[in-house]
Amino acid sequence: MRKQVIMAVAMLLSAGPSLAVTDGRWTLKDCIDYALEHNITVKTGRLAVLSAEEDVKGAKAELFPSLSFSTTHQGGYRPFAGDGGTYEDKGTYSGDYGLNASWTVWDGNANRNTLKRQRILSEQEQLSLAEDVNSIQEQILQLYVQILYVAEAVKVDEEILGISRHNASRGQEMYNIGSLSRADLSQLEAQAAADEYNLVNMQGQLEDYKQQMKYLLRLDHDAAFDLAVPSSTDEQALAIAPSVDDVLASALAARPEIRYAMLGVEGGSLAVDIAKAGWQPAVSLSGGIGTNTMTGTGTAWGSQMKGNLSGSIGVTLSVPIFDNRTTKTAVNKAEIALQQQKDEVEDAKARLALTIQGYWINATTNQQRFRAADASVGSAQDSYELLSEQFRLGLKNIVELTTAKTTLLNAQQSRLESKYTAILYLKLLDFYKGKELDMI
Repeated sequence: MRKQVIMAVAMLLSAGPSLAVTDGRWTLKDCIDYALEHNITVKTGRLAVLSAEEDVKGAKAELFPSLSFSTTHQGGYRPFAGDGGTYEDKGTYSGDYGLNASWTVWDGNANRNTLKRQRILSEQEQLSLAEDVNSIQEQILQLYVQILYVAEAVKVDEEILGISRHNASRGQEMYNIGSLSRADLSQLEAQAAADEYNLVNMQGQLEDYKQQMKYLLRLDHDAAFDLAVPSSTDEQALAIAPSVDDVLASALAARPEIRYAMLGVEGGSLAVDIAKAGWQPAVSLSGGIGTNTMTGTGTAWGSQMKGNLSGSIGVTLSVPIFDNRTTKTAVNKAEIALQQQKDEVEDAKARLALTIQGYWINATTNQQRFRAADASVGSAQDSYELLSEQFRLGLKNIVELTTAKTTLLNAQQSRLESKYTAILYLKLLDFYKGKELDMI
């Protein structure tokens, strides 16, 4: 799992140039690839990963000795020097030069545990980025399916408007020959106007969803954008749904949010060890070498540098005796945080199981609705065509015709809604099982 996450993050960090959609029609994979390169949340996550890697390097460097050079220069002035008859410089100058080193030999293993914990935090940042990537993909899938649904609903509304206009035109002819009342003609014309309003409203929704997708992809609002329509949406809606147990088993092994929570337990355990190090002795080494020079001594600068050269080395042992309960408090709080991390693992697993169960219920329920709605559309279509012909012959009235058309419209809308809802949740189940998101 860890290798898979690191490889995925490495691919994100080395994202190449923007892909080009030559024909202006974006597949689901096109949208996902483009978003993972340009989305602000993903970019921010990449920077957080790089920052965490620097923290690891910093913690690793703490295991090694430190070395520093210091120098101090001081000038002085003695206004009354030489008043006793002897010549002395009134101005003085001195310089000190030192090279100092220190090394923590033992601190209760806190520094090494800190390095381990920083590595865990770095991996958690990678997993957090993977979570963001998954979230972006799911958002794109939902918008993509929504756009496909509304685009097909627009076509249905266009067909319904065409039928209404045809009925209104035929009603005008029937009114002209006296076989239809003015009130019935007005109803037909009003229905055509209402269907036109519904079409315009649905077209507006389609454009709104496209703008939302552009924002998610960070495309300009006026950029040409349209989706590549899959050729087999009906078959995708009726695909066999994977079992909840299979999806859950795969998700528990691969989903970054589960690994993130489990790493939290490992990090929490190390935090307890780091806090306990406050009870243990600490040993450190220090050493230095230095020299100094001063004017007015009659000795050359180089000779002073050599003659005043001195060095030192020391060992410091620090044994904690009483620290006002500082360490005890730190240990207790770390143990409390560790228990919280363990609870979060169980909560993450429970939430994952609930999410997958919900996806499966929605997928299978909407598959059943789709099958029923598909049969209903055929029946409603046949019924409407029969009633339409009977209306033309004067055998049915306007109310019956309008009712039949409304039934047909409702059946078509139910079919579309159940079909694309089933597709959405089937794709999400596949995604949680570890498959790449795609619609061909």
